[in-house]
Amino acid sequence: MSVPYPVVLASASPRRRGLLGELLGSFEVAVAPIDEEGLTTADPVETAERLAVAKAAFVFASRPEALVIAGDTVVALDVGGAWRQLAKPADHEDACAMLRALSGRTHVVVTGVALCWPGGSTSFTESSRVSFRELTEGEIARYVATGSPMDKAGAYGLQDESQDFIERVEGSVTNVIGLPMERLSDILSTMVGAT
Repeated sequence: MSVPYPVVLASASPRRRGLLGELLGSFEVAVAPIDEEGLTTADPVETAERLAVAKAAFVFASRPEALVIAGDTVVALDVGGAWRQLAKPADHEDACAMLRALSGRTHVVVTGVALCWPGGSTSFTESSRVSFRELTEGEIARYVATGSPMDKAGAYGLQDESQDFIERVEGSVTNVIGLPMERLSDILSTMVGAT
């Protein structure tokens, strides 16, 4: 797909780069230094969208001729009727604690996506439900020792060795990886058709 603007991905995530590359081919990457904790709310859907919008706006301010695409993924677990949002783990102990919390339970993965371009802007969220099987302490320790969970919200990645932990995904799989490609593709197709 070819869009009528240079494209900038406002994300350092290698998963998002890979997904967007499959759709658009070449694009630039610019990381937005956003205070994620300061924009986090009690609602994971609101958090994901606010963070994506802030990242897109920050990068678009210096690239107003481009299509800027930003995403932010929140892993959220319902704990007694309140959402516990799992960001990237602070250390190995934190990663183990997150995986223990997810073990044998179903959680929600919300990705917020924001787009800014010379003719306007839009944003949306996509939610998927992910069910983990029961994990053993040994499985958790071995996975965390690989280092793979350390740059991922919720301390796991659907595309790495932790995929064996997952019993079921309800909704968009690419959303769980970090960018809901079905919705994004629809928006970009509309944009191309309108030019």
